[in-house]
Amino acid sequence: MNAGRRGMCRSRNRRPPCPVSAHRMAGWLAAMALAVMWTAVPAIADSDEAAAVVIMYHRFGEPDHPSTNVSLEQFDAHLAELSSGRYAVLPLPEIVDGIRRGRALPDRAVGITIDDAYLSVYTEAWPRLRAAGLPFTVFVATDPVDRQFTSHMSWDQIRELVAAGVTIGSQTATHLHMIDASDERNRVDIETSNRRFEEELGGVPTLIAYPYGEAGMTEQAMARSLGFHAGFGQHSGVIGSERNRYYLPRFAMNESYGDMDRFTLAVNALPLPVKDLLPADTRIEGTNPPPIGFTVDPDVTRLSGLACYASHEGKVRIERLGERRIEVRLSQPFRAGRNRLNCTMPAGDGRWRWFGRQFYVPRPG
Repeated sequence: MNAGRRGMCRSRNRRPPCPVSAHRMAGWLAAMALAVMWTAVPAIADSDEAAAVVIMYHRFGEPDHPSTNVSLEQFDAHLAELSSGRYAVLPLPEIVDGIRRGRALPDRAVGITIDDAYLSVYTEAWPRLRAAGLPFTVFVATDPVDRQFTSHMSWDQIRELVAAGVTIGSQTATHLHMIDASDERNRVDIETSNRRFEEELGGVPTLIAYPYGEAGMTEQAMARSLGFHAGFGQHSGVIGSERNRYYLPRFAMNESYGDMDRFTLAVNALPLPVKDLLPADTRIEGTNPPPIGFTVDPDVTRLSGLACYASHEGKVRIERLGERRIEVRLSQPFRAGRNRLNCTMPAGDGRWRWFGRQFYVPRPG
């Protein structure tokens, strides 16, 4: 397979091992599958050696959509920083392969991703990325392309990117809220998009970005069962060797959160390796606020500098149990919809360790 099709494979038409409709039962079954995923990746001595930051964009130079847009001035500044010689900007499949195999990656390894395949990717981002010689991945939802939305790229334009070596990932067919959809609906949507990728590009993506970053255990297990090598959310954080590769973090950039201070903070960040996560599922049903906790890797020192921040609440109280166990005490329930938790701590040399999660609370009705 040529360089333009890295990250793609032939369609396998595999089914999830146990389709179910109830999220709670599905989550229980998915927990067993995900337990295997967490232990299947070979470990290396230092989690920082298999670390990478992945950044996420949507639109470029489209000020009518500030929540998903970066200005061209911001993007030019980002690319200048990434081209400074301090960073190793790698194709996303290479980062995923390193994580899968527990292989060391260069210090300050960075991946660039773009969601939704808006037209400004083709007209504004790609010429700049091509001139800078930086690899990137575009996650595509196939229905807007098929319906020839003027705001989106065409299949001819996407093929042009593929021919130039750009990696294409999946974002389903309809860009649906997977975490609220039935197992069958999600499977049909992904299989529909896979068929369209096969017909238009001659292969099926091996990477998926969950629309809106929403994915609980059920959705992650489905991504694995359908042959994807990794899945990406929209929660901030640094990928480390210990991570479940079916819900990998990315730092989102937009007009409000795309200034150079935040950008350089993100691309220089290090992982905060943790295990024994509570709650195990990011879909919150029942107790809210949920019990939140994790155990920090023994190689990480000076935990007194750790601080956590939650959506709609800001800095939250944490308790340290023993040497390594951290419990987060929220003072109010998560709101319906998407909620985020970010935990950070100084790592020295002006760098920060960063761990984040996105939680989802179903909306009433």
